[in-house]
Amino acid sequence: MRDMIDDDPATEFGTDPTRAALLRAILPHVPFDGWSDRAFASAAREAEVTMAEARAAAPRGPLDLAVEWHRQGDRAMGKALACADLGAMRLRDRVAFAIKSRMAALPEREALRRSAALFALPQNAALGGRLLWETADAIWTALGDASRDGNWYSKRATLSAVLASVVLYRLGDDSPDLARTNAFIDRRIGDVMAFEKWKAGARNNPVLRPLTGPLGWIMGRISAPQRPEDLPGGWRPKE
Repeated sequence: MRDMIDDDPATEFGTDPTRAALLRAILPHVPFDGWSDRAFASAAREAEVTMAEARAAAPRGPLDLAVEWHRQGDRAMGKALACADLGAMRLRDRVAFAIKSRMAALPEREALRRSAALFALPQNAALGGRLLWETADAIWTALGDASRDGNWYSKRATLSAVLASVVLYRLGDDSPDLARTNAFIDRRIGDVMAFEKWKAGARNNPVLRPLTGPLGWIMGRISAPQRPEDLPGGWRPKE
C-alpha cells in the first residue's frame, strides 16, 4: 500500500501534498477506526499538520481521504496498463487485465472493506457510484475506446456493475495472489462477452429486428460528454 502511494508523488498535478501526507498517515488507522473523524485526527497529528490545515486539504475530512485512496488506485492501474502490451491481447483479456490490475492496487483488504461500508451509506452512495464510474471510464479510456454515442454510456455502466461485484467478491478472498478473485473476474467478463454476442445476434435476427432497430437508432443519437473548450485554464496540444 505504501508503495502505491509513494509512486504517485504529491507534486503530481491535482494532488495536494498535505492530503497525500494525511492519506499515508490515516491508512494504518483505517482497519481499526474506519474512515472516521478519530482516524482523521490521528492522521493530522502524525502528519504534523494542524486540524485547520488538514480540513483545508480535505474539507470533508476522512471521506475526502477515502476518495483520494480510490483515485490513487485508479492512477496505479493506469500506470500498469500503460506498461502492458495490450495490443497482444483480445479485448476481453484487456478488460480482465485492467480489472485485475485495479484489484492489485488494493492490497489492504480491511481498508477496502471499510471503504465499501463508507460508500454504502445513503449520504455517500452517489459518490461511491461516481467513483465506480470513474474507474470504468479510466479503463475504457486506457483501452482506447472510441465510442461517442450511447455505447459510451452502456460500456461504462456495464463495467461499473462488474467492478462492484468484483469488489464484493474481493472482500471475502484470502487466496494467494487473489487467485479466486482473478478467476471470478474472468467469469464475469465471460458473462458480459456472451451477452454482447447475444445482442449482436439479436440485431441480425429478423424476428427481433423491429425491436433492436429503434433501440439502435436511439443509441446512435446519444452523444458522449465532451469537455467545453472555452473553460479557463484548459489547454490543447499543438496541431
